[in-house]
Amino acid sequence: MVTLIRKKQQPDNGMSRYVSVRSIGETLAPLMEGPEPEDFENSGKKEGWNGLQHWMKGQLAKGPSGSGYKRSDLHLLLGVLGTPLAPVTISNDPLPHLSIKDIPIESSSAQYILQQYIAASGARNQHLIRNAYAMGKVKMLTSEFETATKITKTKNPSKVAEPGKFVLWQMMPDMWYVELAVGGSKVHAGCNGKLVWRHTPWLGAHAAKGPVRPLRRALQGLDPRSTATMFANAKCIGEKQINGEECFILKLSADPSTLASRSDGPADIIRHVLFGYFSQRSGLLIYMEDSHLTRIQSTGGDAIYWETTINSFLEDYRAVDGVMIAHSGQTTVSLFRFGEVAMSHTKTRMEEAWTIEEVAFNVHGLSMDCFIPPADIRCSPVSETCELPRGDRGKSTVGNNRSKVAALGKPQENLDNIIWRVEV
Repeated sequence: MVTLIRKKQQPDNGMSRYVSVRSIGETLAPLMEGPEPEDFENSGKKEGWNGLQHWMKGQLAKGPSGSGYKRSDLHLLLGVLGTPLAPVTISNDPLPHLSIKDIPIESSSAQYILQQYIAASGARNQHLIRNAYAMGKVKMLTSEFETATKITKTKNPSKVAEPGKFVLWQMMPDMWYVELAVGGSKVHAGCNGKLVWRHTPWLGAHAAKGPVRPLRRALQGLDPRSTATMFANAKCIGEKQINGEECFILKLSADPSTLASRSDGPADIIRHVLFGYFSQRSGLLIYMEDSHLTRIQSTGGDAIYWETTINSFLEDYRAVDGVMIAHSGQTTVSLFRFGEVAMSHTKTRMEEAWTIEEVAFNVHGLSMDCFIPPADIRCSPVSETCELPRGDRGKSTVGNNRSKVAALGKPQENLDNIIWRVEV
């Protein structure tokens, strides 16, 4: 039995407004409007989304955990690992069909590999699916920080890792909403099919620049149909062995117009490329590599480059209503900063382990109203770069630009002095 309760908005009078969505066999609970009862989560057995809501509230109430994590470290983890987007948009077109006539061998090979993936993953069964729900656990940590002269590794990573949970709703094909609570902070993001938005405790609600794009977390084995549609224009660039498994590699690149629409002011997104590794044995997607390069030009100085690489292993595939869902995986992120001064690069490595606890399709009561953006969303879109460190804001050409796009500070600066906004 799946029970979903989702906060829709927070009115000015401070009252919480919830809508309850229950599965087949139960009547819909009435809309509750007013102060939230203290025993809201204490009534009944805490399972499913009720348990997650109770856990999230406990995490937010107690603040950061006692693992010694800095607030800036946590912001960095949530900004990069929380709600990243795929490089390209997806269409409402039917699943691609195999075609080998009058097209390059790289494209025809990719289409053949996609046909194998569609058959293996059950993506065609998703035409009967109107919506989907998933809930899972995550563990995040910053595992390593490197400069030109020193590498600092996190001691006892298993003890330092911040635990968290997330819940994801999706209305096929391009509406989605996700909440993630880790270490006393919660981020949520969504898309109503026309606008992508995010909400973080340090930035509030804001729209994302560029076209509507799918949530990368959904592509990590939760939504085979969107994955197949997204790779429809990919090219096969070769083969590689991943964890002892022979794989075909499909490459997908964002086009120049998409990159230009996501750039802002002194920040120029140079490229965004996604590589999918499809098993030759099972046909399933088992590894994803996401590479994203941004150039930031400061006033009167050299350009600074930020390269973000997100690598994900997809594991433990299980069938759910005829669709193969990856129930666990690991993600590694590398943030590489270079270009300001020779031998002054920095590199930050972050890691996430995730497991899926519940998956359900065609949840009754989940409607388009569940994907309405927040009422207080910032009008001007925010780009995908970082906020200035407090000491370096004068170097930027941003001026009164509300997005405050500019480079991060010197490599030796402590993360405590940096306000992060890395949302890729």
